[in-house]
Amino acid sequence: MNKIVLQFGLLIFFISVIYFIQRGMALEQILLYSFSIFILLTIMLSIILIGLIKAINKNSLHKLGDISDHLAGDKKHE
Repeated sequence: MNKIVLQFGLLIFFISVIYFIQRGMALEQILLYSFSIFILLTIMLSIILIGLIKAINKNSLHKLGDISDHLAGDKKHE
C-alpha cells in the first residue's frame, strides 16, 4: 500500500513540475513547490489509508466475533 501512495505522489510531483515549468517559474521555485505538494499529498494519503485500513480491520474483527459467537452457541443467539 505504501508503494502505491509513493508512486501516486511521484506522479503528482512530476505533473506539478510540468505545470510549473509551463508557467515560466524559476527552477528553485518549481522544485520547492512540487516537493511541498509531493510531501503534503503523500502524508494526507497515508493518513487516509491508515484510517481506512483500521476501519476495515475493526469491522472484520467485529464480524468475526459475531460469527464465532454464533457458531459456539452463545446464549443470546439460542
